[in-house]
Amino acid sequence: MTAPLNLANDPEDTLYSRIGPDTLHELVTRFYGLVAQHPALIPIFPADLTLTARKQEAFLSGFLGGPPLYHQKFGHPRLRARHLPFEITPTRAQAWLACMNAAMHDTPTLAPEDAAELFAALTRTAAAMVNTPEPAQESAQ
Repeated sequence: MTAPLNLANDPEDTLYSRIGPDTLHELVTRFYGLVAQHPALIPIFPADLTLTARKQEAFLSGFLGGPPLYHQKFGHPRLRARHLPFEITPTRAQAWLACMNAAMHDTPTLAPEDAAELFAALTRTAAAMVNTPEPAQESAQ
């Protein structure tokens, strides 16, 4: 899940080149503003999201076909392994996607077709990060 996203098969036409670093930064900033307020996500994220946002932006840069900033600064992403310490349930994956979707809609410089392409890729990634089933619900007596 770490290969650059380039559905056009044109090395010059990547999602990163279409979105650009400034819009990507805006998107990640908006996204983590939402994550910081989401009750399902707060327990698995640090109180200070500065480094987390920096890592996400670096990862997305390479994931979208831009510079491999995450690899350069932090090594191989090993997404699944790095996320195993956190209980990522299907509900949390959906919450994460909902925050990303809202951030995309609130980023005016992100073209709708690019947002749709990015969201589809992140939907697959979020599903792959699920590592914990939903907690059992107590049955009503």
